Amino acid sequence: MTKKKIDPEMQQFQTDLLQSVRDMKAGRAGRVHRVELTAAAQARIKSGLSQAGFAELLGVSIKTLQNWEQGRTQPSGAANTLIKVAMHSPKVLVKAMAAT
Repeated sequence: MTKKKIDPEMQQFQTDLLQSVRDMKAGRAGRVHRVELTAAAQARIKSGLSQAGFAELLGVSIKTLQNWEQGRTQPSGAANTLIKVAMHSPKVLVKAMAAT
């Protein structure tokens, strides 16, 4: 039985992959990534609402909220004020909106 010869690039890939698995098992992380949440995302999470529920609460579309949460666009005016209220007092905002 003949053994297939592996090209050097594939051999290096295998070696690196095995070393990565050993590092992970030993608790050594290669990279740590931290994601900063936008104010809109933080406010929604604090409110305990889904994207759909929070978007409805703010009177915007889900797509608009997603754009704010991803940092593609920024809320302005009343929406920005409501997000600030939701950041500091999410229950108050939910209660106030339920009363309308």
